[in-house]
Amino acid sequence: MIRGLFRFIYNVLRMFVRLLDLVVRGVFYALLIFGIGVLVAFFFRPEAEVPAGSALVLRPVGTIVEQAELGQPLALLRAGGAPAGQTRLADLTKAVRSARDDARISALVLETDDLIGGGLSKLAELRAEIEHFKSSGKPVLARGERFTQSQYYLASVADEVHVSPDGFVLLRGLARYGTYFKDALDKLGVKVHVFRVGEYKSFSEPFTRNDMSDEDRESTRDLLGGLWRIMRDDIAASRKLAPEAVDAHVNGIRAALAASGGDAAQAALMAGLVDRFSTRDEWRARLIEATGKSAEGNEARMVDFDRYLAVVSQAEEGASDSIAVIVAQGTIVDGAEPTGVVAGDTFARLIREAREDDSVKAVVLRIDSPGGSAWASELIRRELELTRQAGKPVIASMSSVAASGGYWIAAGADEIWAAPATVTGSIGIFGIFPEFSEPLRRLGIGVDGVATAPLAGALDPRRPLDEDAAAAMQLSIDHGYRRFLEVVAKARNMTTDEVDAVARGRVWTGEAASGLGLVDKLGGLDDAIAAAAARASLADYELVWPAAVESFEQRLLNRLLRTGEDLGIDLATGGLATGLLAGLLGEVQRSTAELLRWNDPRHLYLHCLCETP
Repeated sequence: MIRGLFRFIYNVLRMFVRLLDLVVRGVFYALLIFGIGVLVAFFFRPEAEVPAGSALVLRPVGTIVEQAELGQPLALLRAGGAPAGQTRLADLTKAVRSARDDARISALVLETDDLIGGGLSKLAELRAEIEHFKSSGKPVLARGERFTQSQYYLASVADEVHVSPDGFVLLRGLARYGTYFKDALDKLGVKVHVFRVGEYKSFSEPFTRNDMSDEDRESTRDLLGGLWRIMRDDIAASRKLAPEAVDAHVNGIRAALAASGGDAAQAALMAGLVDRFSTRDEWRARLIEATGKSAEGNEARMVDFDRYLAVVSQAEEGASDSIAVIVAQGTIVDGAEPTGVVAGDTFARLIREAREDDSVKAVVLRIDSPGGSAWASELIRRELELTRQAGKPVIASMSSVAASGGYWIAAGADEIWAAPATVTGSIGIFGIFPEFSEPLRRLGIGVDGVATAPLAGALDPRRPLDEDAAAAMQLSIDHGYRRFLEVVAKARNMTTDEVDAVARGRVWTGEAASGLGLVDKLGGLDDAIAAAAARASLADYELVWPAAVESFEQRLLNRLLRTGEDLGIDLATGGLATGLLAGLLGEVQRSTAELLRWNDPRHLYLHCLCETP
């Protein structure tokens, strides 16, 4: 009887193992066949062509970024699929710039449905390039099934804006609301000790307050007001409206919807935000009307921007001299890391290699970072300073955010360029130390031991923070702030008192920072590159983009993904987490994950709680 039971269990397990083996083999062979097929398609696909009279089509996918990152490649094989896409700003602007004087390109088409966002300054930079394209006399047509604020801001630059008859234009202004955890932490018995200089340095406030401080409210109100004016004025200029008319629509959306019988698309048309309604088939017909039919005769004569960019890049001739564009995107951390963060050791090496490369005549540091480790920030700034001393010009170009540690590293440049909508400044410093002695006590867990000196074990989060250790931390913070002021004062030819007056953790738009002496000139990446070329006396040069080395796994999967996109294969699946609880938990997770990435050896941080809309 018992032997029979064991035999039955053995047979069931054996069948299960065989079934599992079949499933694993099936998945493996399916992936292998897919990979081989994509590689064959990649290496043997025909050369791309640009038919005469084609429209260049921009369909930005996901977020517009300075430097695309893949993250964990094998996460694609897990449930949920690929992360949201990313499109490089430099690729978009290069395609539009090349198309402006390309006789094969007759028009530009914008389709924004897959665009998530990317920061106001990046969108503004792309809009400016499209405005320049329009100066050639070629038309720009845009359509969206519906428009979020970011999508509409980009699309509004077009000569003709279409929306689906059942769509909408969601212009809602700008806001910043934070989640504050003090009461929750108090109930758990967790103490968060904060050491800072600068009443506007608000990063730590979610852990020490239940609401926004007056200083943070003042700074945020001014910042959002400045950013909204830039966005509103750009939309008004493109749509030939008064800025007040845009404000009236945004602030009076209830009345606008009442006047249109609740029809959001009609309300947008009545406000002058769009020109026409069009269904997908009507839009297709409009594009055929504008460009003529393709060789197949069924579609408009168009070329996607990535395929067009490949053609343009193949035709470029290399130059003997180059300008290195190094992208500093993400939180600044200590150590060596791949793309996704600004790792001090990694970026110091990239700058040093550019300095020692005889073909590199100048360096442009493109910054899109809210800061992070003070130690890593100084490593990067020092390498930039050494590059200048070696006789190679260094230009800092600020993207959407270049604040706190992002501003510290910019101080190592000969010139600082920022977009009007850049979020910058936040010159201040802080440290955070969480204490968990009370939660442990409530659980009945004791912590005891001996030490040979007062500071030995003083920064153990299981124990109450020692008063001497707290005093030492604050003294270090005070010194770090003075050091920050001195670095900026030297770089900007200001006194420390003059810097302090516009510092203390306060955040500014690039436009305001320019008037305060924190920025030299307003402009985008192309302007910064031109400034670097002028300083290096270069008439003919090529751009090189040094970046942290990816693993073989990342490089292979990156290539597969790009090829898959070219073949029309969609590797992104999965849905969005919804609901208030999911949003709240996500906020906690993001805040915690951000803190866990910080690894400054002195626990001193230059970070701003800011992001551009």
